[in-house]
Amino acid sequence: MGFDSLLGNTRLKENLRASIARNRMSHFYLISGPEGAGKKTLAKLLSAALLCRGQEKPCLQCPACRKVMAGTHPDVITVTDDEHKNVAVKLVRQVRDDMFVKPNEGERKIYLFPQELGTEGQNALLKVLEEPPAYAVAILLTDNPEKVLTTVRSRCTELSLQGLSPEEMLPVLKKEYPQAEEGLLQGAMARSGGFLGQAKALLDAGSILSPQTEGFVSALCKKNMLELVNLLTPMGQWNREKLLQELFLWLSLLQQALSCRSGMQATTQQVKTLAQARSSKELLQTIRSLQKAIQYVQENVSGAAVCSYLIWNLI
Repeated sequence: MGFDSLLGNTRLKENLRASIARNRMSHFYLISGPEGAGKKTLAKLLSAALLCRGQEKPCLQCPACRKVMAGTHPDVITVTDDEHKNVAVKLVRQVRDDMFVKPNEGERKIYLFPQELGTEGQNALLKVLEEPPAYAVAILLTDNPEKVLTTVRSRCTELSLQGLSPEEMLPVLKKEYPQAEEGLLQGAMARSGGFLGQAKALLDAGSILSPQTEGFVSALCKKNMLELVNLLTPMGQWNREKLLQELFLWLSLLQQALSCRSGMQATTQQVKTLAQARSSKELLQTIRSLQKAIQYVQENVSGAAVCSYLIWNLI
């Protein structure tokens, strides 16, 4: 049990176990790794270990561990800001003040930051991390540690998550996707860089596609302008977030198809179909058009205008 529920990363887990056994825990951790690397899993396990009342920490059996893993422990606070890309500095200042309020029931009070902090937010947090209360712990998650200020990194214990080997990943994928062909699983692993979450996202994208994505693949493969017009015209009325999500999915499929033409194994039938129907040059041109459309949406260009742009540039 314990840290074993985090796949791979043997050395990192051994170092954490040794630190816990010697009671040499940090007040500040920085967990880094790309999307799907297991950052949230490690953050939760580390929080459980810090509050665990069992012998081998985290035991995942004591009341404290169970509460942490269920997300109900009052001394584990997750800090997010749904209104901004980075956590607003005013929210970080509120956290900083709250750190001086003693824990409710545990020996430590833990603050999880799964969302990136901007420069101001990092500097605001740094003020309390220089001399934190004895019980306070902050755990930051990032996909790129280079985004973190040097002054902040110098005060933290860095935990860098590594990719899994095919031998570690394949049994998990076979269990969770029992109907998937071996080739699809191998392709997803190859495209994921060894990160389980990314492999799952690739497989999910192929198995749970929206009607719009199915229509997009069909129109693009057949070079059918009328089909594309009928598909994109109603999408012009979608809200910004929904449209962005769909365009990013299309972009991912095209990028995978381009890689497939370069020798990579296709992760889904849709990717294979696109790679067979369109040349590398055509796929690259379509990728560039989608990237431009995504940029327009992010700059608040109307959905109708963006979809009109795509109609004239995709085929």
